[in-house]
Amino acid sequence: MMRVLPALGSAPVLRTKHNRTGAELTVTDQLAASADQAKQQLDAHVRETVEWHFNPETGSPFWLTKAQELDFDPRQAVTCFEDLRKFPLFEDEWLRGGPVRRWVPKGLEGKPTYVFETGGTTGIPKTRVVIDDFKIDYEMFSETLPDESFPAGADWLMLGPSGPRRLRLAVEHMAQHRGGISFCVDLDPRWVVKLLKKGKIAEVKEYSDHVIDQAVTVLSAGHNIQCMFTTPKLLEALAMRLMDEGSSIAEKGIKGIFCGGTEFTQQWYRFAREELLGDEVYITPTYGNTLMGLACGKPFEPADNYKITYYAPQPRAVIEVVEFDDHTKIIDYDQTGRVKLYTLTKELFIPGFLERDEGERERPHEKYPWDGVSGVRPFHELAEATTVGVY
Repeated sequence: MMRVLPALGSAPVLRTKHNRTGAELTVTDQLAASADQAKQQLDAHVRETVEWHFNPETGSPFWLTKAQELDFDPRQAVTCFEDLRKFPLFEDEWLRGGPVRRWVPKGLEGKPTYVFETGGTTGIPKTRVVIDDFKIDYEMFSETLPDESFPAGADWLMLGPSGPRRLRLAVEHMAQHRGGISFCVDLDPRWVVKLLKKGKIAEVKEYSDHVIDQAVTVLSAGHNIQCMFTTPKLLEALAMRLMDEGSSIAEKGIKGIFCGGTEFTQQWYRFAREELLGDEVYITPTYGNTLMGLACGKPFEPADNYKITYYAPQPRAVIEVVEFDDHTKIIDYDQTGRVKLYTLTKELFIPGFLERDEGERERPHEKYPWDGVSGVRPFHELAEATTVGVY
């Protein structure tokens, strides 16, 4: 029987594959059923999330105030995911400056609250208040990691940015969730971006060396570190340093790495697996930010030729790939568009935000029965203005 899978925000699309003779085969009934179920769960989650954020008893001051500007009642008008398009695009400039308490839902008042920043190299940074979201996001991600490469009880090295960022605390929490301890380095990416903008390349190299010095020291101190988070630039720098010293990532005891950043390209993925790490060290790509959380990479398959496909943690977040000139229209599979993000948790409601990234729309996977995105890279209209720092 031919099955049609629901495509978010577009007409249903028959998803097919080809056998070796080129004949079309319909997708399995199991994947179609999983996609149907995921869509039903998403719609129910949307209704619950909207009710929470726009109920005067539980919603945040920001959204309760914003509701007065809308020409519809969200609690009545939003019954499924597609209805979120009734909202105007979320503007990240709303997150710049305070008071940050306007983002705390009334239903969560009194709980210990964190504030995480993004940007801030110049001017006032954007902020997000968080209570438990980063813990939930990384516990969910933890479930996707293979135990043989990320052993329970193993300690971690967090080789990434420190300071007022979600990432350090999130990795630390995940290490603790898995029974380990997280060791960190001291890294201020804002300073590096300032140096780059001033053209002080030699000083950037010195700062990078300083960060790698810290990592090598921790790895040489006799701890039980077997897992890492890092970024492509830092992983490459660490691997090359260890090679120069006659050692390697594997010889330092590392078994598993999860790695994120826009420089995690298809070409770099191959380079990392074949040249930097070898067969003994597992690496998995991730795509995330302060607003969304963490999108998982599709499990590695040789047939993909190192193509990296990410899937959002539905129903808590959704990724669409939309037309460059019309964010309400989803592009066809395998075509290029801009990444559009939705965040749907009790702590944060984002009913559509255009990321500074673009990529190709990908079909659902058995493990993640909803649309994904591959080839993520800076949005071409903004790429030249983007400064990539030490990480």
